[in-house]
Amino acid sequence: MIVYNVTFSVDKGISDEWISWMKETHIPKLLKEGMFESCKMLKVLSHDDEQTDAFAVQFFSKLVNGAEKYHLNDDIQKRFGDRVLSYSTLLREV
Repeated sequence: MIVYNVTFSVDKGISDEWISWMKETHIPKLLKEGMFESCKMLKVLSHDDEQTDAFAVQFFSKLVNGAEKYHLNDDIQKRFGDRVLSYSTLLREV
């Protein structure tokens, strides 16, 4: 199983809006397009920045090329700009 893990730093002022948009729009769109089979969204508890909340979103796929086609920043940057920052890690289950 391939896991495409994306860690987000989200401005606290838009956290609720971002969570709703991710759950109701962005994640369902990606799952419908068949890039990934499933997804988990988690809040990072060890994050200590008072200005932001941190989240890890894990997309699961049997193939690496699903993750390679995913361009995270396009939709998120258009909607939220620099109020949401992210970095990604491609992982394989062992």
